[in-house]
Amino acid sequence: MISDIRYWEKKAKEGHYAIPHFNVWNAEMLMGVIDAAEELRAPIIISFGTGFVGNTSFEDYCYMMESMAKRATVPVILHWDHGRNMTILQNAINHKMNSVMRDASALPYEENVAEIKRCVDFFHTYNIPVEAELGHVGNETIYEEALADYEYTNPEVAKDFVERTGCDSLAVAIGNVHGVYSSEPKLAFDILEKVAKAVDVPLVLHGASGIGDEDIKKAISLGISKINIHTELCQAAMEAINLHKDKPYLALQREVRKAIKERAMSKIVLFGTNGRADE
Repeated sequence: MISDIRYWEKKAKEGHYAIPHFNVWNAEMLMGVIDAAEELRAPIIISFGTGFVGNTSFEDYCYMMESMAKRATVPVILHWDHGRNMTILQNAINHKMNSVMRDASALPYEENVAEIKRCVDFFHTYNIPVEAELGHVGNETIYEEALADYEYTNPEVAKDFVERTGCDSLAVAIGNVHGVYSSEPKLAFDILEKVAKAVDVPLVLHGASGIGDEDIKKAISLGISKINIHTELCQAAMEAINLHKDKPYLALQREVRKAIKERAMSKIVLFGTNGRADE
């Protein structure tokens, strides 16, 4: 069943767990995470973004996302991740997405505020929630290099940002980066705790693939209500491919789907979302 991200982020915030957000861009990934959600009775977010258009035609794939979300017996949200402009986001909601992230975090603060406010004013008229980002989560690179110029979320301006933009959730930059971590992640929990106290909206952790289980649990305890996973799904797929590379392609696809399901299940349990669909 297709569900509202605002309802589940609020439930997660109140219940001290986190909704898993899975980036998916092919059939094995989509079916694998839906399989995991069904088996563990968990609400989930399935998401697409511009980085995947070289692999998959979103305007076609979106109908498979919607169909599987509708047929699922657990709540599923359809989300566009890291939208870089209004045109991209308008296309997303025209193609079945019911939640969007407008990532203007690379812009100067006042421009970020203005752009998110513009998006909120527009998309709220269609009852579409908007996620924003304050600070800037690093792109995939050597982790130490990313930290050298890292732009952490500023707790002192977070309240101003949320109040002026009206965003529905806020992605934080606390030492997390996208892609593979080249060394152990160093999360600034003091910043997370201050941001959580400053704002009322649910907080989002991007770049969670590769962050240790204890750090994930601590982040959730301090207010993270949505956690994004992509890289670990890809890693699980590659492990299955390498392990079963001598099998026929049809059988190999099934092994990839199974591996993605198992990795997604491990995240659902870690985030505390298992069984929540039936509450």
